[in-house]
Amino acid sequence: MASTAPFARYEWLIAWRYLRARRAEGGVSVMTWISLIGITLAVAALIITLAVRTGFRTEFVDTILGANAHVTVYEETRQTETGGFTRTIPDYDAMTERLRAVPGVTRAAPLVRGQVMANARDMNAAADVYGIRPEDLAGLPRIVDPETSIGDLSRFPDGIAIGSELARDLGVGVGDVVRLISPNGVKTAFGTSPRISNYEVVYVFSAGRADIDRIRVYMPLAEAQTYFNRDGVADQIEVMVADPDHVDALGPALLAAAGEGSYLWTWKQSAGAFLDALAVEDNVMFVLMSVLVLIAAMNIISGLVMLVKNKGRDIGILRTMGLTEGAVMRVFFLCGGLVGLLGTLFGVILGSLFAIYFEDIMALVNSASGGNVWDGSVRPTYRLPAELSFADVGKAVGLSLFLSFFVTLFPARRAARLNPVEALRYE
Repeated sequence: MASTAPFARYEWLIAWRYLRARRAEGGVSVMTWISLIGITLAVAALIITLAVRTGFRTEFVDTILGANAHVTVYEETRQTETGGFTRTIPDYDAMTERLRAVPGVTRAAPLVRGQVMANARDMNAAADVYGIRPEDLAGLPRIVDPETSIGDLSRFPDGIAIGSELARDLGVGVGDVVRLISPNGVKTAFGTSPRISNYEVVYVFSAGRADIDRIRVYMPLAEAQTYFNRDGVADQIEVMVADPDHVDALGPALLAAAGEGSYLWTWKQSAGAFLDALAVEDNVMFVLMSVLVLIAAMNIISGLVMLVKNKGRDIGILRTMGLTEGAVMRVFFLCGGLVGLLGTLFGVILGSLFAIYFEDIMALVNSASGGNVWDGSVRPTYRLPAELSFADVGKAVGLSLFLSFFVTLFPARRAARLNPVEALRYE
């Protein structure tokens, strides 16, 4: 018999015929369907898990970068002429201009910061005040998002902007008055008296994170300088860059622009521990879901073992007709490989559809359960999105096909090494 190329047409025909078991061989057909469904569900679960993981990280990072500085520039603590200590920035306008001129910097803004107690009627809450210029506040995408904010940002010079959670805790809205109380007020001969000032709420924002919305207040820079006794100085300068993921590469240039005695604090340093924990969780989840795919792929072995046992007579006849061990092995390899390939394909379709409509599905689950499945007030973000990426789908497909093809080799090799004499002895 003339040799043929591997995976010839007749090998595909035999494999396809074996997969379509007759009624008398219903056990093989059932195992084929179980294997196919198992691979489909495992791949879909892996894709959904990776998509949710990617979406959560993207949302978490976006809430950080959209409402906070990518890099914060501070001055080192120094002694004043009166013997006190300070780390304020006296020449903040000049430093801001130098930082803006650094290639890769998109925005630089001086800030005055202070902690106060906010009061409205009988409600009190701690607040972190950011003194900022109106044009600089307009450059924070998460703060000025019109879909999540209430009020008129053009009126910011006349009042303050507060987070939505803080507004809810105080029971106030746009147009209401909030009293801010600072312990570091006016210095008199009898000590320092608290400073108490009333401000109109002109803007209520939602940055997408409860820890920001529950405590943050924005105040015009000039007013904050007066309120916190920072006349003519700033506490820090916040810098936004074009590529936040590679912010560390700009460190030397930013330090050179800031001048001697300055130091930097990047968003990666502030959120580094959480991002590291996310990376560890990602790896653990991928391993766990990989085990699920492996378990599903093991069903292919069960189905092929039953198929080899039922087709022992056919194997003996094919071998006596001249089929080589390699040809028989490829036939049964195709049987298992086709199950893995089709299961992976269906899993990709199912998982991708689930990821694309994930938020709609979450809304349906919320409606059915009558509660908030994802409570943003106790989690880093208000929503749990899913972000489908080609890299994650590629990982799932590669893992599934590798495991499916790998486990198929063992029963296929067993079929190839079956002795045709033993197979036909009792026929």
